[in-house]
Amino acid sequence: MIEVSAPGKLYIAGEYAVVETGHPAVIAAVDQFVTVTVESARKVGSIQSAQYSGMPVRWTRRNGELVLDIRENPFHYILAAIRLTEKYAQEKNILLSFYDLKVISELDSSNGRKYGLGSSGAVTVATVKALNVFYALNLSQLEIFKIAALANLAVQDNGSCGDIAASCYGGWIAFSTFDHPWLQEQETQHSISELLAMDWPGLSIEPLIAPEDLRLLIGWTGSPASTSDLVDQVHRSREDKMVAYQLFLKNSTECVNEMIKGFKEDNVTLIQQMIRKNRQLLHDLSAITGVVIETPALNKLCNLAEQYEGAAKSSGAGGGDCGIVIVDQKSGILPLMSAWEKAEITPLPLHVYSDQRKENR
Repeated sequence: MIEVSAPGKLYIAGEYAVVETGHPAVIAAVDQFVTVTVESARKVGSIQSAQYSGMPVRWTRRNGELVLDIRENPFHYILAAIRLTEKYAQEKNILLSFYDLKVISELDSSNGRKYGLGSSGAVTVATVKALNVFYALNLSQLEIFKIAALANLAVQDNGSCGDIAASCYGGWIAFSTFDHPWLQEQETQHSISELLAMDWPGLSIEPLIAPEDLRLLIGWTGSPASTSDLVDQVHRSREDKMVAYQLFLKNSTECVNEMIKGFKEDNVTLIQQMIRKNRQLLHDLSAITGVVIETPALNKLCNLAEQYEGAAKSSGAGGGDCGIVIVDQKSGILPLMSAWEKAEITPLPLHVYSDQRKENR
């Protein structure tokens, strides 16, 4: 049996701007995982996930394409990952076979509540990684990212794929997305193998090393948010206020680049300053678009953190889910944890995850 895992993620800075080509974000992989197992099967395969009642969904193959035996299925990301990875395998003249694929996710709570840790990105990456081993494809990290990104965009076309990059690379990364219209055009003209061999314009994935005294804290507000819906709302609203939106993009890029400099110079204070600046920029974006990014619960989370020497902001699309805090390792965190709990904010005991180690910071 093959077993692989992919970590979840949290956005640290650069949200919303990152969906536009070439605008950077800082993202961290966290030590909660989606695990995919693959085991050879005969004549019929199955896909099983505890998140969807745990019942296996049976599938077969017609004309080289995977076909499910139910009309409605909740496995869109998994299926897109299978379809594209197997298409690549066929291009390499590898014979397709049947298997039972099982998904176990730590990224949602046991009662199915979402924490906003990027479960769809992680399950896409884990599926590609599992089939990479199953079919002995020898895909590189970047090639796994590209197949997973293609699969992700086949299901949800308005994301940056930063969650895919964090799940592929682990640790802290600086990420800028590729030119999406360019890729959509290339997809109609090229094989998967050819797409993987191309340089994707605008794409940048750069691993970062956090300063030794930096500590990341995560609080969950208890209200899940839909990233794709919020991004759609911002996109619809930006049309009327393009000048203000372009200024937001420019300011976000400057802010995130300064933060990246803080990582490279081991400067926790600079990183904290840019966290605060990015929070203000997201407030500005809310004012421009009318989209609520920092909910009252996230506002409370951030303001409490600031009282205890932390620099805080919403993480990801906002509208609920998580807030993040950057503190100096020397600061005591128990008073903040206690204040959060009194305010019905749940501290999540997560750490930044790198492939070789779990970073307790």
